Amino acid sequence: MERGMNKVVLVTRKTRLNELVYKYNTIEQARFYIEHMGADFTDYVREDEKYQKSVKEVMGIAEKYARVQQIDRDFLPNMIFGEKDIVIAVGQDGLVANAMKYLQGQPLIGVNPDPLRWDGVLLPFEPGQVEMVLLKAIAGNYAARQVTMAQATTQDGQTMLAVNDLFIGQRTHVSARYDIMWNRKTEHQSSSGIIVSTGLGSTGWYKSIITQAAGIAREFVSQDFHDGRRRWDDDELTFVVREPFPSRSTQAEIVYGRLGSGDSFRILSKMPGNGVVFSDGIESDAIEFNSGTEVTIRTAPQKGVLVV
Repeated sequence: MERGMNKVVLVTRKTRLNELVYKYNTIEQARFYIEHMGADFTDYVREDEKYQKSVKEVMGIAEKYARVQQIDRDFLPNMIFGEKDIVIAVGQDGLVANAMKYLQGQPLIGVNPDPLRWDGVLLPFEPGQVEMVLLKAIAGNYAARQVTMAQATTQDGQTMLAVNDLFIGQRTHVSARYDIMWNRKTEHQSSSGIIVSTGLGSTGWYKSIITQAAGIAREFVSQDFHDGRRRWDDDELTFVVREPFPSRSTQAEIVYGRLGSGDSFRILSKMPGNGVVFSDGIESDAIEFNSGTEVTIRTAPQKGVLVV
């Protein structure tokens, strides 16, 4: 097999130890800080060693069959992927989600560097299995799951995709003011933001909100309810308004709903500053959502491709 014909993009992340050394300049100073706080610094070291070993193993395998470009997840927003690239993400579930929204149908392989530490819902492979699955991906003979993504688009053409969820609200998560328009209903609201979840994201931020609502319902009306788990490829989104506040000037009737292909869902900002739209927990890569900005939410036209 001609190595130069294929390109693999290896997506990695900083470990907790990397972040500590960046903050405190040296590993010795990082150790002093952690141990001074009464925590076990060796856990940070073991995690980093395991991660670096896994990345090195995956890199060694990929280099046998392809040109390899390694990129830290912080640079994903500026990365231009080739049409025939194969992407390998070594890290936690969030890294897979972060990478997928910047792809245009390229196969994405999620690798769990430490199965004893991470659950790895989106990480079906361990480093030792990469050679087998990479060869199948290069040959185009691989199994994959389609992943529906959410898309936010402003009236001036800015677009953001989400694999798990979108957040629309204030950067500091304090009260956000906006008009919410769902099909033929419109309300002026004040809340701590809106979460729009995909089927994949129904086990994430969205799940925590539904769990809280279920607990409150049990206390007030002695009734249990469960929101059915959705499939990753369901062409439907779900929105939840967090902590809506009813007053003389704000309403709180539109707090939950499902968005199919025929539904219209728009939010118009009434915030002079600090309004944002971000996806999958990455606040550093956000669209400004200040007074006059209107964002339309729908399912994305393209789907993510996760190799299984």
